[in-house]
Amino acid sequence: MAYAALLSLKHLLEHTLDHDYQYLILDEKQQIESLLLKLCFLQDFLDHSPQKSSETIDFLESQIRDVAYEAEDIIESHITDRVHKAIAGKRSDSFTPFFHKLKEVIEEIDSIKKRVDEVKDENDVQDLQTRMEPSPDSLKQPASSSGKSSMVGLDDDIKKIKDRLTGGSSNLETLSVVGMGGIGKTTLTRKVFDDGFSVYHFHIRAWVTVYQEYNERELLLELLDSMKKPTDKLREKSFEQLAEYLRKTLKGTRYLIVLDDMWDTKVWDKVKQSFPNDKNGSRIMVTTRLENVGGYANSCSTPHHMRFLNEGESWNLFCENVFEKDGCPTELKQIGKKIVQNCQGLPLAIVVIAGLLSKATKTQHYWTYIGENLSSVITSNDDNCYKILSLSYKHLPHHLKGCFLYIGIFPEDSNIHVSKLVKLWVVERLLKPVRSKSLEDVAWEYLLELVDRNLILVHKKSSEGKIKTCRIHDLLRDFCVREAQREKFFHVNNMGLCGISEGTKVRRLSIHSHRKLNDLDNCLQNMRLRSVLNFDEEHCLKSAKLINSRLLSVFDTNNRSVFDMNNRSINEFPVNLRYFACKFHLARSIPASLLHLLHLHRNLQTLMCSDAMYVNLPPEIWEMRQLRHVKFWTMVLPDPPSAETEGENSIIVLDNLQTLSMVVNFRCTEEVLQRIPNLKKLGICFDSEAVLDERYYCLNNLVHLHKLESLIIYGWRIMSSSLLKNIAFPISSLLKNIAFPISLKKLSFFKCDHFHWEDMTIVGSLPNLQVLKLNSCFFDGLEWEPNEGEFLQLKYLLLSDINLENWIANSIHFRSLERLVIEELISLKEIPSGIGEIPTLESIQVSYCSDSVVTSAKQIEEEQHSLGNDYLQVRIVNPCNESISSFSQNSEKVIEEIDSMKKHVENLEDDSGGQDLQPKTFGKSSMVGLDDDIEKIKDWLIGGPSNLETLSVVGMGGIGKTTLTRKVYDDGFSVYHFHIRA
Repeated sequence: MAYAALLSLKHLLEHTLDHDYQYLILDEKQQIESLLLKLCFLQDFLDHSPQKSSETIDFLESQIRDVAYEAEDIIESHITDRVHKAIAGKRSDSFTPFFHKLKEVIEEIDSIKKRVDEVKDENDVQDLQTRMEPSPDSLKQPASSSGKSSMVGLDDDIKKIKDRLTGGSSNLETLSVVGMGGIGKTTLTRKVFDDGFSVYHFHIRAWVTVYQEYNERELLLELLDSMKKPTDKLREKSFEQLAEYLRKTLKGTRYLIVLDDMWDTKVWDKVKQSFPNDKNGSRIMVTTRLENVGGYANSCSTPHHMRFLNEGESWNLFCENVFEKDGCPTELKQIGKKIVQNCQGLPLAIVVIAGLLSKATKTQHYWTYIGENLSSVITSNDDNCYKILSLSYKHLPHHLKGCFLYIGIFPEDSNIHVSKLVKLWVVERLLKPVRSKSLEDVAWEYLLELVDRNLILVHKKSSEGKIKTCRIHDLLRDFCVREAQREKFFHVNNMGLCGISEGTKVRRLSIHSHRKLNDLDNCLQNMRLRSVLNFDEEHCLKSAKLINSRLLSVFDTNNRSVFDMNNRSINEFPVNLRYFACKFHLARSIPASLLHLLHLHRNLQTLMCSDAMYVNLPPEIWEMRQLRHVKFWTMVLPDPPSAETEGENSIIVLDNLQTLSMVVNFRCTEEVLQRIPNLKKLGICFDSEAVLDERYYCLNNLVHLHKLESLIIYGWRIMSSSLLKNIAFPISSLLKNIAFPISLKKLSFFKCDHFHWEDMTIVGSLPNLQVLKLNSCFFDGLEWEPNEGEFLQLKYLLLSDINLENWIANSIHFRSLERLVIEELISLKEIPSGIGEIPTLESIQVSYCSDSVVTSAKQIEEEQHSLGNDYLQVRIVNPCNESISSFSQNSEKVIEEIDSMKKHVENLEDDSGGQDLQPKTFGKSSMVGLDDDIEKIKDWLIGGPSNLETLSVVGMGGIGKTTLTRKVYDDGFSVYHFHIRA
């Protein structure tokens, strides 16, 4: 974590020189400038240091990490002391220990820098030797090339790969097999490689494992050795001579080459010239964890992506390795299946835990212990498993390592909201700045790279097509936690602080659950904590003691923590707080103590209070230059100080502010907008006290927000007395003359009355609009006919609970549309048939609409399928028609009430409209009872007419819809009856 520590310290030094220089005397400023230059040298060294681990490099990195942490503590403590004195009206001492402490740190860094220079010279020599001599790793035989590998399930995958190897073009083709470490890429490929058809079909077969550290000559020698060619006389030949010899050997034959575990594209560019294309059906297979490597080498349509095993396949693999031919004893079956479910379909985890259990006493007590501590048991009892997982981590560029490990701070099995993860990466100073890009943009690039490396799994996508939530496999998460604690990066605590030894410096603490609350709160105030993230929703933290940590920068809690900061010394307030997220139970105002904190938090970047309603923000909000994201359920924003008060040349501009939501009765005056020029997301709402004069709110000034991408306009307020009681309030002509910025990509209207359909021309003319949501809006008129040339970039359209009767449209109106969602349009007669002709359309979802709308949707689907467009999917959720749901007689009413609440909450979210991409076998499920329901569904699926039919399973959240459907989907009759299941 040396690199992450350097990045954080570098951010601090630059911030101190730019914003806190008034707290430094001249000599101190020169010290910090000198330190910054030395950090750049160390950062450059790490950027170019070899990824291969060595004791020397590891020791140097630990020294760099520790001295960076020490410097960070010294500087922030010093600035905090001087800020507190300035607030208290006291003069700062001209002489402090700070200068001498920082001098010692600089001397220590000079010592490290000297050793770094020596190591760089040594590495230059070693690199030259590596190019001339074989790598020790490359001399090893791949583990999968000897002995038997266990493969259960994935028969469909094997068949697909065999078809791609023997069918298709006669040209030489390359097929990449891509997936996370331990998912079975090598085992699957070995199964195909050793299959009888491969032995018969290909004249020559050869296998080589590439490894992260490879030697090009040795790769060719291993390929020749795999082909049973004598290599003793070839070892003196150059790479070029070996490449030519291999090419001549393969010339005129149909061959199958496997390049296993490839980590970069350079090796492919180097060796591919050795493989002749004689147009006789020769094939090359590449296995890799990296999406970019797989795509680069792959010459077929798409790489083959490995999937997780389903429950049946996982159980069979487990039993085969634990009991061999004997079956699982009845008393162990239930806990055994729980263990298998916790492996989440990852073959590596199943095989490792099965190997452990096969040698241990087969008792319920021991198996229960294993089930409750699965991830830690696997990684601590199997070095090979840990090494397999660590390979992906070690291959990461330095700038990604901190961000990857940080994901382990979230609880096991979490669906991690990417918007929150990105904000945390920013405030934790884990990102390497890139010129002309915001830190959030850099964070998104990091995230996508981790996804491409199969270290993060996409769970849901938003209506814009961006990743909304992500996940990480439990084994990888456990690796992150262990590595982070070893690197002093963060500590995860589940049961009090018993896992933290006395004297341990804990910079970041993640609390997942705790029972000894008093001990926890008392211990926290004695730590020099930088970050506290509390995921325990049941228990509150005594936040006053937490915030007693003067260096605290991140505070995030899922529960409604107690704030009692009154009558506390000014020196107890953390002026370095950069991220604050908490809940207040429908509070109409933030506690006075927290408002006091806001006044002091000159470094605050993110402020989120999800349950707080009608919060009156203090005027000091306009002085907080570092603010990036401010989000409340509803908040009242004060008018900024007038130019006369501040002086024309001293107006404070919040350049960093990107998110502001939800602002009650927001006035878009020029005085306000000139202070937030870089706003990207804005949510505004109007309550029953709104002034009914569009000129008062100056919404035509929105056009001056040139970077605004997402806008939510909410036309009614939720009464604080009850979540379920709301009052719709018409806004008259308030929205009639809005001028939107052309940068807008997402626009949502909720409870906005007295629209005119003609006004939609304003919306349709926005050149970059991709998402439009019209929810519970009332229009003057029942017919909508867009003009040609409008909505050119629109990809997602939601029409929910609006008074639309006749909709006249076709493919020329929404030519880029991908997803259409129609909900509760009681008056709508039909979906225009021309909508189905939009070439980009992927799905239509109809919920609680008339029979005629449902019929028109089905007709569109049938017509498109008859034309060969099988990609279009129509989903009907309509309790008026036949649906199987015997879970509850009143489920439909429950659904309606829940949906009514969810709609307004989801429309407040700036990234809603998620599309579930979670692998169906990733989670845990258990099905007991409901055998009659299963039989009914099975009878419906195999009986009835031969036409394509859709069956909906409806019920409230958590009642078991997915589990029941999964039971039917994995049933033997489904596997036998249907040729393809997805």
